[in-house]
Amino acid sequence: MTLIDLLFSQHFLAHAPDFFYDIFPVIVLFGILGFLLIIGVPIAFSIGIAAFFTVFIDFPIEQSTVLVSQKLANGLDNFGLLALPFFIVAGNLMNRGGLAARLINFAMIFGGRLNGSLAHVNVMANMLFGSLSGSAAASAAAVGGIMKPLQQKHHYPMDFSTAVNVASCPSGLLIPPSNILILYALVSSTSVQYLFIAGYFPGILMGLGIMIGILLLGKRYNIPREKIVFTGSVGKVVLDAIPSLSLVIIIMGGILAGIFTATEASAIAVVYALILGFAYRELKISDLMPVLVESCVTTSIVLLMVATSSAMSWAMANADIPAFISDFILKASTNPIVVILLMNVILLIIGTFMDMTPAVLIFTPIFLPIATHLGFDPIHFGIILVFNLCIGICTPPVGTALFVGCSVSDMKLGQVVPKLVPLFAIMVVTLVIVTLIPSISLWLPSLLGYQM
Repeated sequence: MTLIDLLFSQHFLAHAPDFFYDIFPVIVLFGILGFLLIIGVPIAFSIGIAAFFTVFIDFPIEQSTVLVSQKLANGLDNFGLLALPFFIVAGNLMNRGGLAARLINFAMIFGGRLNGSLAHVNVMANMLFGSLSGSAAASAAAVGGIMKPLQQKHHYPMDFSTAVNVASCPSGLLIPPSNILILYALVSSTSVQYLFIAGYFPGILMGLGIMIGILLLGKRYNIPREKIVFTGSVGKVVLDAIPSLSLVIIIMGGILAGIFTATEASAIAVVYALILGFAYRELKISDLMPVLVESCVTTSIVLLMVATSSAMSWAMANADIPAFISDFILKASTNPIVVILLMNVILLIIGTFMDMTPAVLIFTPIFLPIATHLGFDPIHFGIILVFNLCIGICTPPVGTALFVGCSVSDMKLGQVVPKLVPLFAIMVVTLVIVTLIPSISLWLPSLLGYQM
């Protein structure tokens, strides 16, 4: 007996309206998922349990168990997923290998020439280190930890400085290589190469938006106006930073030239980061085991969410939930601009309550068909989706970047969040610009042969 038979055969649901039969899978899926998250069940298990009960609507319990188990295994049966653990290891090696300090010195050459220079350096360093490490939280911790004593020395207000660090650290998730863009590419069957290239301008635009915010808000929040001109040897700093920056050139150059795939590039990134860490004498043999253990834990969490989200995606497709939500949204408006802005609002809300990985895995199959139906390019929509979720990790209650940034600077949420609100508004404006001007995302891919 299925769940639908169990409930709808009873007298208390026997006379339910026809519309309720259509919306029942949506209620079961998101109702159970929301309830489990509220009571504190880990998100991967919440997704898996919600997927099981959604499948149970149409299949007997024994068959539902087998189907969900198969979809869990099939969700991990993808060669492209190998890129995730390799990039995670590479990011952790970079975090231990002294790259952040060198990139901050490099950013100081340019950012030091601006008023409120240390705040601008923070943004530029996050853009550089975040793109290499592939983790906003790691970037907030590494860059924020090094910038804190410098900012205190020059009397920067730590609440606003923390807000700048938190708001700018997700920019590296759009600038390749990016784990979250790899996940979107796998779910949407789009090209990782073109998706990587499409992220450059939006990621840089996000960082520039925060820098404009610093200029506009600096006087209000008592940011020192002096410029901190870099006094060291510029040549030495550039030479120190070139090996780190070369990683992006090696990865993207190799992928675009067809020398290796994105998955193979992730393994090359591990080897390169390992060599670089030892060459800088920041990485020791004794550091390798903690790095590998930390990477294994992170990879396990991500892949478990990939597996359960794969089961949920199949459950949603089987229950026609994407089609139901698509019809519901399209009934609100047939104007493509109105619909895509409505999806932006929904994704911004989702991003505040859900981590990026499950959000991409769950909502890509729902929103991508709507976007393509309205004429939006899948690559462009992927950038819009990730941009939305990047903003989400800066906001409570689930903002991982926010919590890490506050922890590093020893500031309380109540002190930082009010300073973060204007920067949040600037990020939303930047998101709208990226949404309404597709060429920001698609110009570079089109130059390299992408057919829209």
